[in-house]
Amino acid sequence: MSEPVGERAQFLSASGKPLLEVHRLLRTPYAAAHTLQESLVERRVAGLISDQLLLTEHDPVITVGRGGEEMPETLGGVPVVKVERGGEATYHGPGQLVAYPIVQLEAERRDLHRYLRDLEEVVIRTLAEFGVTGARKIGLTGVWVGGKKICSLGVAVRRWVAWHGFALNLRTDLEVFQSFRPCGLDPGVMTRLSDHVEIPPTNLLFEVLTVKHFCAVFGHQLPPSES
Repeated sequence: MSEPVGERAQFLSASGKPLLEVHRLLRTPYAAAHTLQESLVERRVAGLISDQLLLTEHDPVITVGRGGEEMPETLGGVPVVKVERGGEATYHGPGQLVAYPIVQLEAERRDLHRYLRDLEEVVIRTLAEFGVTGARKIGLTGVWVGGKKICSLGVAVRRWVAWHGFALNLRTDLEVFQSFRPCGLDPGVMTRLSDHVEIPPTNLLFEVLTVKHFCAVFGHQLPPSES
């Protein structure tokens, strides 16, 4: 991974758009991805790197955000981890696409409600590529399909660098949600994309579409490919 240094302008494309470096991590333990996030956040705050987007799929884990209640160290054999993002408890595991944007929120974007709505928009546009209509619910964070929740969001901010992100259920084992109240809701509210439409067996297409729509919503551009 490159470590560009210098003025902020170095992280703009020729057209003036902020650059986005994408990392496909494939399947990772949650702790490893969290450690990488922390390292990249520190470097982004220091102005040493451009905005980043991590795309991954986790080994089974339940994470509990700042708004969550105390939980045991494991539930049904799945480890429980307390984290600094907003929101309550959610599950990460195989069959899910997890996206962690690490982005500097500039003056006009220093509104966390807007940031969350923009992340939801990325997911809604990605679902639309499969003919599935994603929707928001007033007073709740996330994306919903047919009245059920398909995507959970939770973020943290350090010196206006946002991190953590969203988890989109693709082929996720929904039974794990039955052991707790995901985001404080009834476990039966959770759904996955494979219950609504036939989907590819891997996450690659979803990753490509997520990058496409993230760049469109947030105005980023990918760095030029190395020849």
